[in-house]
Amino acid sequence: MLEPNELYLTGLKVKWDKIERFSYLRKIAAIRELDELSFNTPVTFFVGENGSGKSTLLEAIAVAYGFNPEGGTLNYSFSTYDSHSELHDAMRLVRSFNKAKWGYFLRAESFYNVATAEDYYSKIPGCKKPPQEFHKKSHGESFLKVVQDSFYPNGLYILDEPEAALSPQRQLTLMLEMTKCVKNDSQFIIVTHSPILLGFPGATILSFDEGTIQPINYEDTQSYQITKMFINDRKQILRHLFEE
Repeated sequence: MLEPNELYLTGLKVKWDKIERFSYLRKIAAIRELDELSFNTPVTFFVGENGSGKSTLLEAIAVAYGFNPEGGTLNYSFSTYDSHSELHDAMRLVRSFNKAKWGYFLRAESFYNVATAEDYYSKIPGCKKPPQEFHKKSHGESFLKVVQDSFYPNGLYILDEPEAALSPQRQLTLMLEMTKCVKNDSQFIIVTHSPILLGFPGATILSFDEGTIQPINYEDTQSYQITKMFINDRKQILRHLFEE
């Protein structure tokens, strides 16, 4: 398992003078206050309410590293809809002496586009990798197959809301695959709302709520607290909700 000084990405810095004065990035509280950020564990989670900026930052990290904005390996180069922000242009990634041998940017919302690109690439003459035929599988099945077939040791893996494609049982399968990768010197940075995934042992959880990016304990995350409250007192919560 990677030590903090061996992580492929140990941090990042943002140069705000490279971002337009009226950019929407300056209106996102947690992003607006970000000058630098450190990664200290092999698995880092970004959590927070919708619109708090976590996926915006994750996407910028992925693009700054060299990934296609819509996902895939470092070799994927296609564009279905150019919607990523300019944050990656103002970002400098801090890397260790250690270099990842593999990587993947996996996002649930644009996986259909990645699946289409994979089908195209597999048909190029000389391609040695057999077609995965993701479109012939369910969203969750194809999403998990990418993890099982394309996540290798010594890799950097950036995931955006993987739980959107996975059942609770398959989220546990994802955690098992992550464990194998982490034991073999891989690093993960993940945006999630899943109280299951957030329970990954030894992970750092960074909250984007309260207008800043700061570490938070698992039990203090909204994902955990709301899920626990609902499970423990479902009838009363629903009664109050519907009465309102």
